[in-house]
Amino acid sequence: MNAPILVTGGTGTLGRLVVGRLLEAGAAVRVLSRRAEPAGTAPAGREWAVGDLSSGAGIGAALRDAGTVVHAATSSNGKKDLAALRKLLTAAREAGTEHLVYISIVGCDQVPLGYFKGKAASEKLFEESGIPYTILRATQFHDFVRALFDGTSKLPLMLAPGFRYQTVSAAEVADRLAELAVAAPAGRVADMGGPEVREATEMARAYLRARGRSRKVVALRLPGSTFRAFREGGHLAEAHAVGRATFEDHLAERAAAHR
Repeated sequence: MNAPILVTGGTGTLGRLVVGRLLEAGAAVRVLSRRAEPAGTAPAGREWAVGDLSSGAGIGAALRDAGTVVHAATSSNGKKDLAALRKLLTAAREAGTEHLVYISIVGCDQVPLGYFKGKAASEKLFEESGIPYTILRATQFHDFVRALFDGTSKLPLMLAPGFRYQTVSAAEVADRLAELAVAAPAGRVADMGGPEVREATEMARAYLRARGRSRKVVALRLPGSTFRAFREGGHLAEAHAVGRATFEDHLAERAAAHR
């Protein structure tokens, strides 16, 4: 049997999609989770490993015999993520891991936001780990902007960032990560951006139309270097608009799933 591919964050928005793609491709997959496996029949080819990246507990056992690791675990706390990654890399070196695959974010070296800076610092740890690696940077997911609008659309005036987005389908990013996981280590590969670069206010109006709501949309503009970097497009990958599904496609798919 093929050595399992360990997926951290394998129950999250992106991770669960990566697990599904790898299983469809016939790969053996091991999902790392802090909790025991949910009740029910596990799909063929998938294992479950209980471990905690924050404490390092169970990580060595989860890495055993896994030649490749797809690191999709993330949080909003960059320092916490870096500490967890250091534990993972130490355990991976001890386990003889042959390939690390990491999902990063476009503009992590351009936008001085804490989350972005954490991604850039994580990339550096991978590069200096001594383990062959592949890093894919992607733009923000459709899910992220839709969730943002879920909150701001409840206000009398709907606020939207005063800059552009180039959102991409999480499913398409999962497709690409699965491809990279079964290929040879490639270093940092070409960025992956969504098919359209659009003003956030325009996307907010599309969101309202899809939800059958009516609100005045107001562009929120803030001072400071972070907002300036967003306005200047530091988080965009216009030369790598390889995604196919649009934001409207995502909204329609989401609506159909909840009917």
